[in-house]
Amino acid sequence: MALHTFAGPTLAQFEAAREVVARVIQRTPIEPSRFLSNVLGSEVVLKCENLQRTGSYKLRGAYFRMSNLTADERAKGVIAASAGNHAQGVALAARELGIHATIFMPLGVALPKLEATREYGAEVVLEGNIFNESLKAALARAEETGATFIPPFDHADVVTGQATLGLEILDEVPDVDTVIVPIGGGGLISGVASAIKQKAATLGRAVRVIGVQAENAAAYPPSLAAGERVRVDVHPTIADGIAVAIPGVLNFDIVRDAVDDVITVTEDDTAKALLMLLERAKLVVEPAGAVGVAALLAGKIRNTGKTVAVLSGGNIDPLLMQRIVAHGLAASERYLKLRISLPDRPGQLARTAQLVADANANVVEVLHTRHGKFEISEVELELHIETRGPEHRTEVIQKLRDEGYKVRVSDEI
Repeated sequence: MALHTFAGPTLAQFEAAREVVARVIQRTPIEPSRFLSNVLGSEVVLKCENLQRTGSYKLRGAYFRMSNLTADERAKGVIAASAGNHAQGVALAARELGIHATIFMPLGVALPKLEATREYGAEVVLEGNIFNESLKAALARAEETGATFIPPFDHADVVTGQATLGLEILDEVPDVDTVIVPIGGGGLISGVASAIKQKAATLGRAVRVIGVQAENAAAYPPSLAAGERVRVDVHPTIADGIAVAIPGVLNFDIVRDAVDDVITVTEDDTAKALLMLLERAKLVVEPAGAVGVAALLAGKIRNTGKTVAVLSGGNIDPLLMQRIVAHGLAASERYLKLRISLPDRPGQLARTAQLVADANANVVEVLHTRHGKFEISEVELELHIETRGPEHRTEVIQKLRDEGYKVRVSDEI
């Protein structure tokens, strides 16, 4: 197989970086997934970077970038802007290298991420209501103090550090056919794809690399179609860790050369994947880290052969997890919210509860009200019900309707 020259760092640089990064990271496990293998019809394994120190792959790139700073640069410290994983990666890397780190974070940053960043030893500055305001403040501080700004993805050293993950995958799954990687700005996939393609070529093998973005923050598909970086509007997404409006400059060039395809997944797809990983794999994964699994479950990636899906991070606020699990249950048709109009007379609440019980469903929440747009002789009952799936859900609804009740299904959680 002829060797292809890719934009950015070389395989030799990736191999050298592995020795440096090994000082601080832990080699994360590869876990087979029988459930996903059955869904796909071929073997699927999970690369669990959600179990990495700091809870994500970000430590790799941050540490390698900072390990290359001169003594003078180290003395002046480093600055970063982040609402989550990059902050923690920079904070821990700085602590390990004896460098003072200042991290700018938005005022509304999740408390667990804020506390973790401080516990790793960084000085945290809360500035701005949105990330772009934090970023602007961080760049201004770096200019003012001479500290080195550590970018989250668009730097050759950061890409080289992230590439060590790709080398690990080939070590652990040498017969892999397809690697699926989440994409935000492109730091992880540009490193992983370049490392895998270059290394596989030396072995006379071809490995497919597929990127996955959140549908509400997908800058790569239009950018690749246009042949240049395109800025998109970022809409709210649970996968906030990959919500980036425009690809990185270096990252785009590498992705264009080394990545075979980029697809998108919906919010429902991602919520279902997070729920599946909790239930079937016993793994806590943040939404951004679960989009590769979401693509597999949604049937958007097929004919992949032996597949590695990268779980890029596991830092999720428990309150957000609670909401996503509820959403995932609803998206999987295992959580049902019904509004039922009842005659306003004694015994109706007990009767409907009995009908639900007879259908072997479980009521988890009840709201009974006389206020609303219905007949004056009626009341409305709102039931939140756990079901076993689509068929059971239909059975519960039909049982109530067969008894003469007016039943409306609400998709709201």
